[in-house]
Amino acid sequence: MPRSGVILALAAASLFGLSTPLAKLLLGAAGPWMMAGLLYLGAGGGLALTLLARRRLGLAVTEAPLRRADLPWLTAAIATGGVLGPVFLMSGLARLDAASASLLLNLEGLATMSIAWLAFRENVDRRLLIGAAAILAGAALLSWRGGPRLDGGAWLIALACLCWGLDNNLTRRLSGADPLQLAMLKGLTAGLVNLLLALGQGGALPAGGVILAAGVVGFFGYGLSLALFVLALRHLGAARTGAYFSLAPFMGAVLALPLAGEAPSPRLIAAGGLMAMGLWLHLTERHEHDHAHEALAHAHRHRHDAHHRHAHHPGDPSGEPHSHWHSHAPLIHKHPHYPDLHHRHAHGGG
Repeated sequence: MPRSGVILALAAASLFGLSTPLAKLLLGAAGPWMMAGLLYLGAGGGLALTLLARRRLGLAVTEAPLRRADLPWLTAAIATGGVLGPVFLMSGLARLDAASASLLLNLEGLATMSIAWLAFRENVDRRLLIGAAAILAGAALLSWRGGPRLDGGAWLIALACLCWGLDNNLTRRLSGADPLQLAMLKGLTAGLVNLLLALGQGGALPAGGVILAAGVVGFFGYGLSLALFVLALRHLGAARTGAYFSLAPFMGAVLALPLAGEAPSPRLIAAGGLMAMGLWLHLTERHEHDHAHEALAHAHRHRHDAHHRHAHHPGDPSGEPHSHWHSHAPLIHKHPHYPDLHHRHAHGGG
């Protein structure tokens, strides 16, 4: 089975995980809400500059742009993940200790997989569930700092995770579009909302050096990470991508060790073992059966492989890979596959 989606998901988790200890170093100069706004604005602003540079340099664009029909999905994804999620998170953090909050944030992976499985009918078998449980158990062990104090703040953070789980599944519907454009819009919107909320609560902008540092961390840890996450959704679907992204706390903990001058703890080693087991279960998954492709028309970046045997019309781009509106004829065949853009079919009970 193609592993490009796995690599993209792990790269997204690594960038986000590595950004966490760096963001914590900056929290002394700005509050959590203000820092969230600066990180997201750094993500959106950095990607906007990247898109501008791509246009000015005349680089070929092989990704499909967002279409008018995508706007309802994009609006819902931004509202849940870029607006409601951060608001619930910051409100929960104000009522809950950091250790309990870190542990509860692992619910995002569980929410993503549950929604993908129950609401969007994405195929999730027993092997995938066991692997995801091992990854989430490792993340929970890594975040555990004693008995959590669960109160109203815990429910708010759980709501934030539910919002991000919805966001991940809604974004899956848009994963055929340009990931840079999609991540830029989400970053700018989330950044602006969080910044306005912080200023409305009496917060003040930190020094210019802190703003610049937060922008750089946000660009890599939130902007590029989100763009890679969107690409992974295109190849893997929401359930598997969400499970791989749960590795982010482990990546952050690994970077935090040299920053703190500490040796790996038994907790970190045990969490790494659980995550490695879950990752192995996912990587050795083999999902193959006779399946039917219904007639489909869409636009996305592609090569002329077994799923793209279509004619071209005047004005369609030449060379590969490229992007244009194209139609898929009905097809029945058998091969290993993930729930990618072309394999979102129903499964029988066997």
